[in-house]
Amino acid sequence: MVELDGFKTTLNNYETPLKEIKDSLDLDNKKKRIEEIEANMEEPGFWDDMDKSQNSMKELKALKSSFEDFNAVMSLYEDAKTLIELGYEENDPEIIPEVDEMVAEFVKAFDKMRIQTLLSEEYDKNNAILRLNAGAGGTESCDWASMLLRMYTRWAEQKGFTTEILDYLDGDEAGIKSVTIQINGENAFGYLKSEKGVHRLVRISPFNAAGKRQTSFVSCDVMPDIEEDLDIDIAEEDLRIDVYRSSGAGGQHINKTSSAIRITHIPTNIVVQCQNERSQHQNKAKAMQMLKAKLYLLKKQENAEKISDIRGEIKDIGWGSQIRSYVLQPYTMVKDHRTGYESGNASNVLDGNIDSFISAYLKWNSIGRNKEE
Repeated sequence: MVELDGFKTTLNNYETPLKEIKDSLDLDNKKKRIEEIEANMEEPGFWDDMDKSQNSMKELKALKSSFEDFNAVMSLYEDAKTLIELGYEENDPEIIPEVDEMVAEFVKAFDKMRIQTLLSEEYDKNNAILRLNAGAGGTESCDWASMLLRMYTRWAEQKGFTTEILDYLDGDEAGIKSVTIQINGENAFGYLKSEKGVHRLVRISPFNAAGKRQTSFVSCDVMPDIEEDLDIDIAEEDLRIDVYRSSGAGGQHINKTSSAIRITHIPTNIVVQCQNERSQHQNKAKAMQMLKAKLYLLKKQENAEKISDIRGEIKDIGWGSQIRSYVLQPYTMVKDHRTGYESGNASNVLDGNIDSFISAYLKWNSIGRNKEE
């Protein structure tokens, strides 16, 4: 049957990519590491150091997950091939919908696993710290910032990730001037590094009585939450530390004491802020952690052209610098200007469904890295 020939060709086209993914997963060495960890677990005193043992268990879970995910994809692949052969033998057209469904399930599982293999850079597995700053557009941009905050929060919820607001500044009339949010979950930074840059919105303004179209801009900066104490020397004279009253949504502590901290690293003009912790000391410690992470990553850059990848978008938050456009009028479309990927369902994207854009970016970024190598 012609339909079965098409499905068979589709599966044949995945033979090489499956082999490439298996090689990239390095399953033989992972198996050795699993055996090593399991042997360590049987040693007396393994659980005496809880931090070390918990890290080992976390690593073991991730290693086993690689095997389980790959085996699940291969099982779908083999089952689909078997069903196609059965279709040829029985020459029964009623089997076509079942084959179609199984092949589609395999392709979906394969794409998900391929994205996982692209998350291989140093801090991809870390939690992410994401900061939004309203730019050109005044109240419109502040409202746009609140829409993006909702989009990323909804995306995190769909992933089963947790979120925590570290710093928050209301807009003068509506929305948000700036917000820093920590998103906790496996590979959070690996996924969200795709969002770094300027996001542009085009719509009929709800704040303009004439109903004119408005263009608004918000910058998004993303960095990994690096928990370990980084060996970074920071001179006291290079820092400007400002203490201010917390603002925005929060618990009873918010707005009652001047405990929020803003640290400016004068040589690089990097600014970090935190107001979420209950004391000035805790806020300063978290802000210093973020600053050290930024400086550490900045130090690793080989040339000045890559600095913007770590510091966040350093161009004007306005025309000509956007990485993605969200158009709501006169038509609806979201387009990423780096990858060329686009979606006509803007409301779906703004509701947190950005995985297709993240996937397109990771593939595009991987191609770029391979060319550099």
